[in-house]
Amino acid sequence: MKVLLIAEQANPEWVSVPLVGWSLATAIAKQVNAHIVTQVRNRDAFLRQGLREGIDFTAIDSERVERPMYALAGMLRGGNTLGWTTQTALSSIVYPYFERLVWQRFGDAIRNREFDLVHRLTPLTPTAPSPLHRKCLKAGVPFIMGPLNGGLPWPEGYGDVRLKEKEWLSYVRSAYQFLPGVRATVSRASVVIAGSRHTQMELARLGRRQDVLYMPENGISEQFLSKVAAPYDGKVLKVCFVGRLVPYKGPDILLEAMLPFLKSGWVHVGVVGDGPMMPELKAFVAHHDVAGSVTLHGWQTHESVKDILSQSHVLGFPSIREFGGGVVLEAMALGVVPVVVDYGGPGELVDAEIGIKVPIAPRDAMVQSVRSAVERLLDGMHDVRELSARALSRVKQQHIWPQKAKQISSIYQEVLEIHMKKGAAAPL
Repeated sequence: MKVLLIAEQANPEWVSVPLVGWSLATAIAKQVNAHIVTQVRNRDAFLRQGLREGIDFTAIDSERVERPMYALAGMLRGGNTLGWTTQTALSSIVYPYFERLVWQRFGDAIRNREFDLVHRLTPLTPTAPSPLHRKCLKAGVPFIMGPLNGGLPWPEGYGDVRLKEKEWLSYVRSAYQFLPGVRATVSRASVVIAGSRHTQMELARLGRRQDVLYMPENGISEQFLSKVAAPYDGKVLKVCFVGRLVPYKGPDILLEAMLPFLKSGWVHVGVVGDGPMMPELKAFVAHHDVAGSVTLHGWQTHESVKDILSQSHVLGFPSIREFGGGVVLEAMALGVVPVVVDYGGPGELVDAEIGIKVPIAPRDAMVQSVRSAVERLLDGMHDVRELSARALSRVKQQHIWPQKAKQISSIYQEVLEIHMKKGAAAPL
């Protein structure tokens, strides 16, 4: 089969959504005859990876509209690390222009059935309408979306954190459903894949009457499996945090929860990342005189993050609002036991077989829950080595990119079989 993969955000040199877009698109391209369509800002990175422009991929130049949007978003957000709902909202408004250019470039090929189906991988957000879906269905070519993810509600008791993140627009996020084309895109696509259980329910509320397939969007490259963390020897338990140093990620929660163990020398905490909370964390370490038990690594390259994680036994990640949780999979792929909050993406990736989940709760309760979880590991109530081995096995079985690409290839086959029987791009 020949597939047109729409991945407006796809870049092997970036993180978050662009890295997901790149990883999944290139993994799918190894399973089927796929041509990737991305935004021109990713062009050089694609070329550096050896992909051939015009053969393996096409770069669409939508900068005339998108560049001013990014500039406006930066002003409204006060930078590039806060106000992600504002960023997503503005991106969703201008995204249809990108698909308009895609149709100009590939419309004739789609109408002539040179592609068996079209799959929009990114953007991941369900808030971005897709005018391309109508044209594909009119041409008799199945249109697939996903995995889609986003819109996880802010938990109660964290209004102050919400304001610090400049998430003012999140209070009216549900208004996106009234954007032209959003409901039609979700309800009429041949297949919709949800990257989270919350998004699965949200898509149903948007009018998706058919089943929504579920597949967490994050994955792990096979190269990441080349290193495994040293097993816990029962002495100092090494706990690592990885992420932006912002309130909702909870690095302060982790340090406060670990304080008794830091003072006793039973635990060492490594904090990887940078952000506005760094001065606060430094002050905490100095005030409690635990510099010997805490390492604030600051910002690190992706490869360095892997090295630091591989020297740890536990990922302490008390983020209160995480959509996907890619860092959780990276830790598991190294045999590092995840201790996460049972809310959003991490709560869907982790179960009692491979790690520990603590319930979402107000801050003081979260501190106590995280402390109790690590205390159980120290006391041997949970075997760190067994959890580590099972976490690594889970990643190999379910979360490496080739496995996800095979799942999606199977979806393609099923869609095309239904399409051939019915003679139209009928929803799955």
